[in-house]
Amino acid sequence: MTRPEQAEKLFREGYNCAQAAFLPFAEECGLSRETAAALASSFGGGMGRLREVCGAVSGIFLAAGLLRGYSDPKDPAAKKAHYELIQRLAARYREENGSIVCRELLGLPAGPDSPTPEARTGAYYKKRPCPELVRCAAEILEEELFPKGN
Repeated sequence: MTRPEQAEKLFREGYNCAQAAFLPFAEECGLSRETAAALASSFGGGMGRLREVCGAVSGIFLAAGLLRGYSDPKDPAAKKAHYELIQRLAARYREENGSIVCRELLGLPAGPDSPTPEARTGAYYKKRPCPELVRCAAEILEEELFPKGN
């Protein structure tokens, strides 16, 4: 199963959007599934259902940071290179989906949503593009960091 397929499957299993996009890269990041899921847990629903930056985007940004991020605060070239990567990922996602903002992707009004997650029913999946969005995010990161399936 490809990473994008895994991402969609994980979302359909009940993981939030950030977890679903991040978990397929956990092994490469040197994290257990449990640690990766906990690390990404705050970013679902556009950051705790605040409906801000899409959780799928946040999930791939987490993976990109662990896989290609910088750690030396005195290395401006590494910081610049990493921010260029993040901006490329965001631009590709925006190009594919029209936005990187959760509420815009879901057609919701401004402001936070209830902190209570919706039940994952057939009706939920019919009205939410999230399974496809996490798949798209994972595909973008995979193409950027692991070209040709490496």
